[in-house]
Amino acid sequence: MPLTKIQKQKILEDLKEKVGKQKAIAFVNVSGLKVQDLTKLRREMKKKNCELKVAKKTLIGLALKENKIEVDLKKMQGEIALGFGYKDEISPFKTLYDFAKNHEQLGILGGVIGEEYFGKEKVVELAQIPPREELLAKMVGSLFAPMSGFVNVLQENIKGLLRILATAKT
Repeated sequence: MPLTKIQKQKILEDLKEKVGKQKAIAFVNVSGLKVQDLTKLRREMKKKNCELKVAKKTLIGLALKENKIEVDLKKMQGEIALGFGYKDEISPFKTLYDFAKNHEQLGILGGVIGEEYFGKEKVVELAQIPPREELLAKMVGSLFAPMSGFVNVLQENIKGLLRILATAKT
């Protein structure tokens, strides 16, 4: 049953709001994905402070145009879903990429960060970046390593001095 104008207007307003407050948008093809898999994906997205929204390409195009985001939706095949990331830029890409590993029907098509569109290859590359916490831990470790080495060198000099003093006493 086709949507009425009022229903389309509500969907469009909802999409405009979501596009306006997002940090990143992932475009995926959900054609052939089972309803229970789509529900599971929505739950996973929600856990990561993201959201999945399926809509018609014309409504998506109007919402993107309203927010000054240029994307050619005509090149995208199948039924389009938008993965919105509200907390950080990488989480929708990572969540959808991880889900697509086990569900070949889900096809990543591209993504937007800010107002810039990225193709599938760049989105997959972004999805493979380690989590923020892991990157911060590596950075702290590499900042701490030189200081730790310096402290160890200083301790060895003091231990050496103590050994010399201990042998001089005897």
